[in-house]
Amino acid sequence: MAESPTPSDVADRLRALPAGSGVAFKLGGAEYAENYLAALAAVLRDFASEVDGFVIYVSMTNPSALVNSLLGSLDIPVDRVFFVDAISHVMMSHTSRLPNASYVESPTMLENIMLRVEYYLRRARSPRKIVVLDSVNSFAIHNDPSILAEFFHIMVNNLKSRGITTVILAVTEDTSPELENILSLVCDDTIRLGGPAPAGAART
Repeated sequence: MAESPTPSDVADRLRALPAGSGVAFKLGGAEYAENYLAALAAVLRDFASEVDGFVIYVSMTNPSALVNSLLGSLDIPVDRVFFVDAISHVMMSHTSRLPNASYVESPTMLENIMLRVEYYLRRARSPRKIVVLDSVNSFAIHNDPSILAEFFHIMVNNLKSRGITTVILAVTEDTSPELENILSLVCDDTIRLGGPAPAGAART
């Protein structure tokens, strides 16, 4: 198993990247819950608070209400996080609506997702903004690969051109070559939390 960096180490790496970078977070599936919490702590707590940033979290895996509750357990200020929730309607878990969330009826409504992200970007009071896409694997379950590739290309490159940091979560073991290709085209760096180290690569 690869030795995972601490949330503080990951935050240091993110701060060292130029504004507008795209970063893939590859989470090992064997201890996914632990790796996911470490990613949240690194990005939404340590990095975002240090740079006085606001986070727009696109929720395609877990409903926003669940993620929001996890933020509280990690001492992450929820007033600095907006959600674009594209999964609660599908999971029939949208009865408790968050005031800091916008709900998209279907995970296939990619243009609507982009519009909701743009809405929150305009509302964010900080000049430093971070968009988290969770996750590329869940996007792929609901969308055709060619359409998904176009979505990521348009959305992430638009964000990067405006100096907005983009973080894309992925489950290492479930990421197909097609998804790996999408990540390689839009991401400038890859951070691994758990899971096997890639062949020939140094541990990070």
